[in-house]
Amino acid sequence: MSKIALITDTTGDLPESTIEKYNIHVLPFRIIYKDREYKDKYEITPEQVYGDLEKEVPTSSFPALEDMENLFAKLEKEGYTHAIAVVLSSGLSGIYNGMKVASESYPNLITHICDSQSISLGEGALTEEVAKLIAEGKDFEYIVNEIPGIKKRIHLFFVVGTLEYLKKGGRIGKVSGTIAEMLNIKPIISVDDDGMYFTYDKVRGRKQSLNRLVEIGNKLLDEKKCRVYIMHGDSEVDSRKVFEEIKKHPNAAESEFVGCISPVSGVHSGPGLVGLVVVELN
Repeated sequence: MSKIALITDTTGDLPESTIEKYNIHVLPFRIIYKDREYKDKYEITPEQVYGDLEKEVPTSSFPALEDMENLFAKLEKEGYTHAIAVVLSSGLSGIYNGMKVASESYPNLITHICDSQSISLGEGALTEEVAKLIAEGKDFEYIVNEIPGIKKRIHLFFVVGTLEYLKKGGRIGKVSGTIAEMLNIKPIISVDDDGMYFTYDKVRGRKQSLNRLVEIGNKLLDEKKCRVYIMHGDSEVDSRKVFEEIKKHPNAAESEFVGCISPVSGVHSGPGLVGLVVVELN
C-alpha cells in the first residue's frame, strides 16, 4: 500500500485548520536580520516584521537544507512511500531547486516537487486541492498528472502600498516601478507562466486599485462558481472592504478571509498589500 505525504512551505499561507485537517507538513522560510534569524511563522509574527520595517528591512532565505532533510527522514521513518511537495514559485525563490537536491538523498521516498509558480494562497490553494485528492485515495501518478490542470483554475492578484519593498528584495519581476510611483499609478500584480510578477493592469490611486481588484474577481465569478480567498499585509481594513464586496457575488460559492500573509512575504511586499485568489470549481 502506498502512503502519500504532502509538503508545502510557510509562504503558502494556509490556515492552521487546513494544515491539521490534511496533515500537511510545512517547511518554514527564514527571516534574517543583521544579528538574528527566525523561522517564518514559527518564531516571528507578521506584526513583528511590519513593526520593525522602519528600523531594519530583513532579508529572507528558503528553508534550511537540514530542515528539508530532517523532514524527508521523518517521513521515511513514518512509513510514507511517496511525497508531493508544493512550493513557492521558482521565479521568486530557490526552494524548488533546494527541495530537488534534498529529495535525492532519500531514494526510497518517491517524491514529486511541484513548482507552484505562485505565492500565498495561490500556492496554498494548489496545496489544498492536492490534499483533497490524497484524502480521496487517488494514487500518486493520478495526482501528479492532475496538478497542471489545477494550476490553470487558480488566479492570483494583489496590490501593494508601495513598490519599494518589492524593489529592495529583488522581487519586482516584470512590474514597472519608479515612474509609476511618481504618478501614483497602482499596478494590479499577478504571476505569469514563469512564476514571475507582472503588471496585469494599472490604475491611478489606492481606491481605484481596490475597486479594480473587486472588478477582476467579479469578472471571473461571472463565468463560473469559484472559491475566493482574501489576504492582506498589514492592511486589514482595506482587505475586509474588498472581501465584503466580492463575497456578495452569487457564484462566490465559498469565500474566506484568510488574514495576514506570512512574515517572509511581508518582508518583500511591505505594508498595504491586499490580495485576491480565485479558484474555479470543477
